[in-house]
Order: sequence, then structure tokens, then C-alpha cells
Amino acid sequence: MEFGLFCGGYVPKSMKENDPDAEHSRLMSEVDVAVVADQNNWKYWWTTEHHFLDEYSHISCNEVMLAYVAARTERIHLGSGIFNITPPVNHPVRTAERVAMLDHLTQGRFEFGTGRGSSTTEQRGFGINDPDLTKEMYDEVIGEFKHMWASENYSFDGKFWSMPERNVLPKPWLKPHPPMWVAAGNPGTFEKAARMGMGVLCFTASKPSDLEPLIEIYKNNIDKAEPVGEYVNNTVAVVSQFMCLEDREEAMGWLTNSGTGYQNSLLFRYLDSFPRPKGVPAWPTVLPEPTRDQMEQRVAAGMSAVGTPDECIEAMKTYENIGADVVLMGPSTSTWPKDIVEKSVKLFGQEVIPYFDKDPEKTRTARFRADA
Repeated sequence: MEFGLFCGGYVPKSMKENDPDAEHSRLMSEVDVAVVADQNNWKYWWTTEHHFLDEYSHISCNEVMLAYVAARTERIHLGSGIFNITPPVNHPVRTAERVAMLDHLTQGRFEFGTGRGSSTTEQRGFGINDPDLTKEMYDEVIGEFKHMWASENYSFDGKFWSMPERNVLPKPWLKPHPPMWVAAGNPGTFEKAARMGMGVLCFTASKPSDLEPLIEIYKNNIDKAEPVGEYVNNTVAVVSQFMCLEDREEAMGWLTNSGTGYQNSLLFRYLDSFPRPKGVPAWPTVLPEPTRDQMEQRVAAGMSAVGTPDECIEAMKTYENIGADVVLMGPSTSTWPKDIVEKSVKLFGQEVIPYFDKDPEKTRTARFRADA
């Protein structure tokens, strides 16, 4: 099992009230944490793409951030979590160009995560007034990238976009192309991802055991894949939460003072394609911060890896047992100070990751690409 970080660009009003440059501070701290991860056994660093979602995420041009982090790091793989590939948001050819350029600039370390967006705030901002159309848009685009990268005489005439014959440049550096991923959250998407031969980025706040049947659906269908790329990326990545410190009491203290109640309220304010769980109030009412007892229950259920390295190892065994290939942690969805985040990232990387990941040199996805 491999590990990565997920960078969200969370800039809540509480941070803005204390720091007039909070947006800049957050963006630069995300970069600094990536550098620490690169030096301490983490294999992936993913960053999101969102538009217009004040406080929740201030990372819109993630391709710029990915290129900058590439220059600051040496070994860690850098992923788009996601590139929105619907044509009104990003023209498919521009996406293909960015992916290939990032493959060069990262020297083969780029992971191509895709999606269609989860917020009508974003979709309508780009003129998409019917969210269901994004499914058709995604399906029309996703299979075209391999043709753009392979052909010198590419053209397309579809329902949502078209272009005359052109040579899309540059071509990916390492052939055939970077690993392809899709964000997924329901059984149908897991099965579809497997049949497309794509890795899955799974975002959930539930118990790991709740993911087991979804992972099983994926693994049961991946052998039937008709890949939209040139090879199958048989990988499930699950996003979770962690705080790894030598002192468990300190770790629990930070977990109950993380700002996650407010962050989750913003999630359901904006990402309105997700079903609202029972007990989550409509905005502007916000969820309270979790109590110590509630956090202890989350830790006991395996929903968060919190405490000493040994305790985090035990928590991560739960994800290993349900078949997760990669676990991604999202410390930047909190209001924790950067030094605490870096301390936790370093300790987890040095003491927890080597227990599970026995190949420090090459990622799982790089092996699939090399075999192709």
C-alpha cells in the first residue's frame, strides 16, 4: 500500500481574520508541505481544481501549482485531483497539452486525474446549466486523449466540441502517456472506472468498511476493462484523515481543533451533487467542531489515523484489509499551523509508510506505465 497527500487550498474566514494574506500563506504552505512529503517517503501529492468556491478551495489553476511543485521536488508523483475535462470549463485539447507538458516538466511524475465537477456554482459559472450534461461531456472527451497524444493529424467533430485537423503538441515524454484516473463516489462510477481501465480517486467520510464493497466492484470489473487510455491503471486511492505525533494526547488535541466542522459545512454548501447526510444542516448553519468523544469514536471506527506511529499503523491496516492500493491524507482541509502539519507528515513518512510500502523507488502507477 502506498501513500500520498491531497491538497485542497482551504482558506476559511477564521484564517482571513487572523492573516490579511491568508490566501497567499495557504497556497505557499501547500507547496512547502509537498517538499517535506517528497523528502519523507510519500509517493503522491495531489491538488484539486475548483472555481468560485470561496473559503472551501482557492486552487483553480492547479496546472500552474503542479509545475511549480515539480520544480521544488525530486521524486514524488504529482496528480491533478482533478482536471475538469468538460469542454466549457477546459477545452480538451488544452487539457491534453497541459498533461503532456506536465509529463515533461515532472520527468514522468505526473498523474492525470480527471472529473466533471461536483458543484453547480462552478458548472453554471461556465455556462453549464444542466448538471446531467456533464456526464455526456465527460464520456465524449475521455477516450480522445490517447488519440491526441498519438496522432500527428488529429481532428474531432462531436456534440460538445470539435476541431479541424491539427498536431497536438507536445506529446507525452514517457510513452505511452501518464496514468489516468477518475474521481468516484458511488457504485456505478466505480464499475465504470474499472471498465474504462482508470484508477479511482475516492473521497469519503465514512468508515473504511463502507468502502469495501465499492472496491470489490472495481476489482471484480478491472479484468474486463476496455481502457480509454493505452493501458490499465488498476489502482484505488482513498482519501482519509490523519494526525501523527509522538504524543497521542497532543494529536487528539489538534484533531478536535481542526476547523473540519466548518470545512464539511462548506463542502455540502458547494458540492451539491453529493447527497446531504442526515444531520448536516443547510448553509449558513454550520456543523459544530467535533467533541473529544466524537473523535475517539471516529478513531475507533478507523475513520481517522490519529496518535503515535504505532497507532497510525494499526489504523492503516484497516485500509489495507479492504483492498485500498493508495491512501491519501488531506491535512490542508484543517486550520492546523504549518509546522504541526509538516511535523506530522515527516513522522508518518518516516515511521508509518515504510511498514506498508516496501518499494521506495517506483510507484504502482509507474510500473503499469513501464509495462505498457
